[in-house]
Amino acid sequence: MQEPSEPVDGIHVEVPDRARRWPWVLLALAFLIGLPLGVIGVSSWSAWRGVERVELAGVLQGSPTGTNYLVVGTDSREGVDPNLPNLGSFSGERTDTIAVMRVQGDTVSLLAIPRDLYVPLSTGTTNRINAAFVFGGPAALVATVQTQLGIGIDHYLEVDLAGFLGLVDALGGVAIDFPHPAFDEKSGLAIETAGSIELNGPEALAYVRSRRYTERIDGVLVTDPTSDLGRVQRQQRFLAAVMSELGATRNPFTLIGAMGAVGDHVAVDEGLGLLEAARLGLTL
Repeated sequence: MQEPSEPVDGIHVEVPDRARRWPWVLLALAFLIGLPLGVIGVSSWSAWRGVERVELAGVLQGSPTGTNYLVVGTDSREGVDPNLPNLGSFSGERTDTIAVMRVQGDTVSLLAIPRDLYVPLSTGTTNRINAAFVFGGPAALVATVQTQLGIGIDHYLEVDLAGFLGLVDALGGVAIDFPHPAFDEKSGLAIETAGSIELNGPEALAYVRSRRYTERIDGVLVTDPTSDLGRVQRQQRFLAAVMSELGATRNPFTLIGAMGAVGDHVAVDEGLGLLEAARLGLTL
């Protein structure tokens, strides 16, 4: 059986000790489920009860060794300010980020899956892998990932755009180092100067969603040719910066506010209980 510790048509990241880098969705989820045994105490139980549950008992195959989590970030506009630019106006939701996180003992490894990867879907057609969610919801996406990667998934974690925006703003912004001015007209990214730039929620969203990332280097505009793969790498850099912000936060009210910002925008499978979620958060 092939596990995420082996490269599989994606971007593989081996994550040793605590120097871990995740897609942006993973932070919100790990943060949400890790705090119950931390500073917010009893308030976490109320937040956990409010998390949406997804019925996947008949789909999740499980892993014989370790635990595999399918981590998904969706582009649902529900709860997002409709006046924000560059978000589009379509209804429904699609998967903007897909990753498999494997936890085995003290070792955490991550396989980020490009959303534009063409594969046979569990729905019976061949399409981009993120189309599985559109056509058949979480169940179809889980089934497709299990079949195409040859692994079993134990649990499902999902967060939407509003959760991401709220988390960044609750932290007071996130500082990202830009070696050059950077732009993406489609995502709305517009960084006019190089250096460490504090991004608010909408600016951070424009950064992590950028697929036409263009830098101005010595007066010349240079577009990243790697498209979706480059986007995944920028998401990983962003999460490293967010973890730095969280590590520097000692104010429990800031942490409570951050949890409140994502709690209503997270979904997990019905089999994921509070204690296991807390253990995952502490592991991360």
